[in-house]
Formats: sequence, structure tokens, C-alpha cells
Amino acid sequence: MVKSRSPKSKTGLDTLKAFVCGGAICAAGQIVTQLWETAGAGENSGTAASMTLVFLGALLTGLGIYDSIAKFAGAGALVPITGFANAVASPALEFKTEGLVTGLASKLFIIAGPVLVFGTLSSVLYGLILCLFI
Repeated sequence: MVKSRSPKSKTGLDTLKAFVCGGAICAAGQIVTQLWETAGAGENSGTAASMTLVFLGALLTGLGIYDSIAKFAGAGALVPITGFANAVASPALEFKTEGLVTGLASKLFIIAGPVLVFGTLSSVLYGLILCLFI
């Protein structure tokens, strides 16, 4: 009964949208990196490009544009570094009316926090395993 009433999945189309949008974000990141290199950032151009993309992701989130992009592209917009900026900025915007400490500061990493914690823990674990066996 559930299968008959559930909407049909558009996996192929959704995958294509995610691929194209994610690729476009990565291509934009490469362009930004090249611009920073041209501007003289040298070996710091990758860091400057990452900071630029995080800023743009947070700015587009604040303007309400990034949510529309994410709704269209799905994981293609949420997986790159701009998706991390969106994950940090969205709760901050949502809870800012509750005050600086109880709203903004306490909810800032509500989505991105677990990703940071488990990403850091797994990298430490993998590093220890690598040191022990190699």
C-alpha cells in the first residue's frame, strides 16, 4: 500500500542535477583558485579560495539563495565546502532571535558540529592505525 501511494523516485534526474551542480561549484572553486594565484597569493591560493567559497556560501545562505540551489541540486550543493558554510550559517540565522548566547552561539554548530567531531575523531583513529602498521 505504501509503495503504491509513494511518489516515484527520480534517481537518474536527481543524480544528474547533483553531478552538474557539484561540478559547477568545483569548477567555480578552481576559477577562484586561479584568480587568487593571479593576484599573487602563490601557495596560499587554495586556502584563499576555500575561504572565499565559505564566505560566498554563507552570504548566499543569508540572502536565501543557497537553500533554493540546495533544493534543486540536493547533495551536489550540500557536499562541497559551500555546503559546510550553509550548514553553519543556516542555524545561526534561524536562532538569532533567541539572543547572542542562547540562540546564535549555542546553535551555530548544531548541524556541522557532529560532522566536525566525528571527522576529527576518525582522522585521529586512521592516523594511529597508519602509524602502527606502516
